[in-house]
Amino acid sequence: AGKEEGFGVKGKQLLSFLENGAMIRKKNIGRKTAMEYLIGAVIGLLWGALIAWLNSRINKKAIAKNDTKAIMTANMIRMAIDVAALAAVFLLRKVLPWNFEATIAGTAASLGLLTVYFAFRLSKPERKE
Repeated sequence: AGKEEGFGVKGKQLLSFLENGAMIRKKNIGRKTAMEYLIGAVIGLLWGALIAWLNSRINKKAIAKNDTKAIMTANMIRMAIDVAALAAVFLLRKVLPWNFEATIAGTAASLGLLTVYFAFRLSKPERKE
């Protein structure tokens, strides 16, 4: 009764509702193992790498056309694919057996870093010419 003092009947009902698992799940807090975080991060890194590679292929084909409209279209498609990849991880967060935060962070990190890496690789032959 000490922590519920001053809440009134509605406040007590709300606390009871929250504590019974509708919003706060005390049983699940702290149960994630280090392996779930590691697996989530690795899966995220691999998923982001796959998407970054797919984006580099799209970019390479657009650059080969040597057309401004094709490059602009490719950039819009690449952004949509990036958003879809991150949204897929977000929407599947309740289904995936590993840690969501590690997975989304791994995906975002891999997307960002490898997109830059693949862009440098695409520009490398141009610098030599």
